[in-house]
Amino acid sequence: MIRKALQSDCLNLAALSLQVWLHTYATKGIRSQKSQYALSTFTEEYFMKLLEREYIDVRVFEEGAHLIGFIVADLNSKFERPSGYEIVTLYVSQHFYGKGVGRQLLKEIENAHGLPFWLSTCVNNHDAIGFYDKLGFNIVGELNFNLEGELHRNHVFAYAGT
Repeated sequence: MIRKALQSDCLNLAALSLQVWLHTYATKGIRSQKSQYALSTFTEEYFMKLLEREYIDVRVFEEGAHLIGFIVADLNSKFERPSGYEIVTLYVSQHFYGKGVGRQLLKEIENAHGLPFWLSTCVNNHDAIGFYDKLGFNIVGELNFNLEGELHRNHVFAYAGT
């Protein structure tokens, strides 16, 4: 089931974010920079503040009473090309990869806000890149993610429908 996130989801959103982010980006182990970023960013308070913003849409995917994925859209965020809004986060628990959760969350946001939209992902995140390629996204640029002065290259993908 997909629905709009509630304040009562914020603790689980923080926990799932930590799980997914560390699994994806701490592939060589844990360093203080990554720990500091993850533990200071993915908090219950962070998600509560997101839900207060009118231009942010957070949707959750639940199976039973368990949160297994979520998506965050920033309807005000723009990239030089393409036009459209940004998918800031699309996180799915690794235990549910290949079961259509990410695809359904993207479709839910598309149904709510239309096309086009864009997102970015680390150039080393091969699972995500393969997923977006399979769905028909196109690479339209690059951004750098700054982790305490350390730059990490990201592809910018755009989706305008098939």
